[in-house]
Amino acid sequence: MLIRYGYEIALTCPQPTPLVCLLEVHEDRAADLRKPETFFTTPAGLTNSTYLDLYGNRCRRLTALAGDLTIWGDATIADSGLPDRVLPEAREVSVVDLPDHCLVYLMGSRYCETDRLSQTAWDLFGAVAPGWGRVQAICDYVNGHIQFDYMQARATRTAFEAWQERIGVCRDFAHLAVTLCRCLNIPARYVNGHLGDIGVPVVDPMDFSAWMEVWLDGAWHTFDPRNNKPRIGRIVVARGRDATDVPLINSFGPHVLKSFRVWTYEVAQ
Repeated sequence: MLIRYGYEIALTCPQPTPLVCLLEVHEDRAADLRKPETFFTTPAGLTNSTYLDLYGNRCRRLTALAGDLTIWGDATIADSGLPDRVLPEAREVSVVDLPDHCLVYLMGSRYCETDRLSQTAWDLFGAVAPGWGRVQAICDYVNGHIQFDYMQARATRTAFEAWQERIGVCRDFAHLAVTLCRCLNIPARYVNGHLGDIGVPVVDPMDFSAWMEVWLDGAWHTFDPRNNKPRIGRIVVARGRDATDVPLINSFGPHVLKSFRVWTYEVAQ
């Protein structure tokens, strides 16, 4: 299938402000693009450049002028149309056998306080058989423990706070599940991207989504504690330890978000 996705974000900056934006498709999906990603700004003509960060995410640098700025991007990507893979036989890998690149995803991070949730994780899941089933048990728990409420979003909420408050948005579901996995020595990383309502009822307004990837049996596998079911058409934008590493817009100065619009939907071949 073909999926069109994009965004329109409007900001106001009181002074010229450098920005780093993580809004473009991840490099590992670049070959699937059928129409190149279009990027432009209003006002037009702002100098910008891209680079890959430590996690392989495509980042765009630019400097907003004082006043209003609109950032707009759009693309069409090919997708298999298949739901997320489910591999119940996938096994956990012992820490001593993990590849070096996985070790960072066992550590605590800004929004994933493994030190504060370690005992809770072992109390809840220590007796569950290791492997895919234990990760799914974590997702089931998080999905039932946190109530989704878009109006209760808070940019500073951590995994521990989400666990205590029992409310949040998709990033909070992901942070808590990532943290519980890490506490059990299962590498887990935070993912931000597009997830349209394909094959499920449409829910507006559309937004960027957050989920996680977990290392089992020598590969990364997708888990989604917010939706907690295989979904069609995930488009990865950025991966990292947690939301700290993958902000949509990193602003090196004050700004006000004026409007935010995201679209992701299937289009005809």
